[in-house]
Amino acid sequence: KTEDISMADIDRKATIAFEHIIQASDVAHTMQHWKVYQRWNEQLFDEMYLAYVSGHSDEDPVPGWYKGELGFFDFYIIPLARKLEKCGIFGVSSDEYLNYALENRSEWEIKGEEIVKRMLEKAEQIYTPEVLASLRLEDGFIV
Repeated sequence: KTEDISMADIDRKATIAFEHIIQASDVAHTMQHWKVYQRWNEQLFDEMYLAYVSGHSDEDPVPGWYKGELGFFDFYIIPLARKLEKCGIFGVSSDEYLNYALENRSEWEIKGEEIVKRMLEKAEQIYTPEVLASLRLEDGFIV
């Protein structure tokens, strides 16, 4: 016998599903292939590093990047991927997102410290003192 489901229950479940989708859209790269995750991770690192060396941020991203990513996976990404799987909004892809999140977390744990070193070396080659001196601001943005 099927239970009666109220419109309020349907609306609540839909709202929860939409909230999960919105959260996932912001961090979808962490639940995709390793190369996709790495590309977006490096771009974010580069953006944060430039903000730091150009004086627009007081926080150097380098010291906490490796452990920060592990914590991000453990306390946000993997729980979110499990919620997506549970609500079933993406069908069989939900399982794929969780698997990619778990694989990327595992791979980051093994390779992440070396990757951070490489990203820093690359950023230091790009953002030389001469380059930083030539940057100018327009409406608070580097142009």
